[in-house]
Order: sequence, then C-alpha cells, then structure tokens
Amino acid sequence: MITFKIVTPNGVTYEDDIEKVTIPTGDGEITVLEGHVPLVSTLSAGEILVHKNGQIVHLAVSTGILEIRPNSEVYLLADTSERAEDIDVGRAEAAKARAEELMKQKDALADVDFARIQAMIERETARIGVSKRYRDVK
Repeated sequence: MITFKIVTPNGVTYEDDIEKVTIPTGDGEITVLEGHVPLVSTLSAGEILVHKNGQIVHLAVSTGILEIRPNSEVYLLADTSERAEDIDVGRAEAAKARAEELMKQKDALADVDFARIQAMIERETARIGVSKRYRDVK
C-alpha cells in the first residue's frame, strides 16, 4: 500500500493508504505504484485519480509540489485540491469566463497579473474537466 496525502494552505484535504495514484506533473502524467523510486516534481493543474479497493476517487488539483519518498510515501503540497463531487461546475465556468475576459485586456496587465490570471484559467479548466468526467463516469 502507498501512504498518500494532499496538503493545501487550508490543511490536509485527502489522506489514506491506497493502491496507486495518477498525478499530473510538469513533465506529464505519472502513475505511482507501491515501491516507486523517490522523486520530487512540480504538480500541474489537473485530475488526480486515487485507486483503492476497486474504487477510484477523482480530485481536481492546482499547481504545487509532488514528493515521492522511500517506503511508498507520496505527498502533494498543492495550492488547491477538491473532490470531483464537491465541484460547483457553474461557479467554475463563471470564474473561468471572468478570467478569460480579463485576459483579453492583457496589454494593460502587468506580467504578474497575466501569470495569476493564466493560473486561474488553468485551475478552473481542470476543475470543470474533472467534475464533468466524474459525472460521466457515475
């Protein structure tokens, strides 16, 4: 079994002993099984699939850091993390639309504002995708 934990600024959002987990990283998606080699990587906005007892838990996650430690310990330090069933798709779509509208004014934006808005679009796109895939699976 893998000891798996997701920590955000708001605290621990997921913690369990699991069979495997699929995680979006800066270099692409990886699946971690028991005995995986130690690794530190960036976390990208996207979907996490947690496998345990024949069930799959779908989570939306934003950017952060992934650490795989010896003895099958996996830790994610993420800006945000949310279970698919808890995502309000309407609210996520409205937030994405607002961010896209702000992006149209990019000539007036400072670089830091542009990056913040781009991250918001990526986060909301991930939330929408995870929620819709979860609802299609159920």
